[in-house]
Amino acid sequence: MLNTLIAILGLVVFEIISSIDNAIVNAHVLKTLPEKYRKIFLVWGLLLAVFVVRGVLPFLIVWMVNPSLSLAEVIAFVFSGDPKIREAVEASKPLLLLGGGVYLFLVSLSWLFLEEKKYAFLVEGFIHRNSVWFYAISSLCMTLVIYIALQINPLLALSASIGSTLFFITDGFKKNAEAQEQRLLTDSSMSAWSKILYLEVLDASFSIDGVVGAFAFTISVPIILIGNGIGAFVVREVTIRGIDLIAKFEYLKNGAMYSIGFLGIIMILESFGEHFPYWFAPLNTISLLAVFLFLSWREMKLNEKGN
Repeated sequence: MLNTLIAILGLVVFEIISSIDNAIVNAHVLKTLPEKYRKIFLVWGLLLAVFVVRGVLPFLIVWMVNPSLSLAEVIAFVFSGDPKIREAVEASKPLLLLGGGVYLFLVSLSWLFLEEKKYAFLVEGFIHRNSVWFYAISSLCMTLVIYIALQINPLLALSASIGSTLFFITDGFKKNAEAQEQRLLTDSSMSAWSKILYLEVLDASFSIDGVVGAFAFTISVPIILIGNGIGAFVVREVTIRGIDLIAKFEYLKNGAMYSIGFLGIIMILESFGEHFPYWFAPLNTISLLAVFLFLSWREMKLNEKGN
């Protein structure tokens, strides 16, 4: 029970901090919509985000790394705990962890090198000014990971390749979303329904980070559904009620990305045979959140004194 509660707490915190960007974009766009459409997005959008996107993706991920099982068997495993299917899922765990770990590591590395940010540390500014090195470093890291994976199991190498492919596909969607955000805010010709549909597609692309990272905490799909579901609900509430306050915590995005990067490294190492205690991933996430909340709070106080 303690293991489960710690995993759920870690999942909730991780889902919230990894969705900060998504919540801010949602809030800005929703401000341009009438009240009726805001409620539609919050109610039906929440159902879609939790039960369709975050509900279906974990099943699909487990199924894809266990091609010998039918989708019905995977669903049966979740609800019945069949020991034979459990053994098959446990055997495929390294494949799942390596693909997910590579994806999360590249997400964090891309943010560190390529994205505009509020610098929490001087080294972040140095790295961002040398952003051209992202492509060389990410390629070298991928070559090293695939080389090690080939020594263990060729399927692990394929999993690493799939993780990098997923990153570049979703990164393209996110870059396009950033380019389209300004249009949504200023283009009065777009209908409310068009904006709602856009937000749902955007939410789906951002939710992949949270779902993939969830497997660093547990491979139990029911626990993932509970943790990510609670986190998604909190993010929806924050979107409307507290987004202005959240935006003042300028280093939360930094904390989210460092957390994503560390989880990616943990998943990669576990796929290669390293073992970490059940509390390690949640502690990593919560500790990083606490550090960057403190840095954000300190920055707020300094700004208030300056004004």
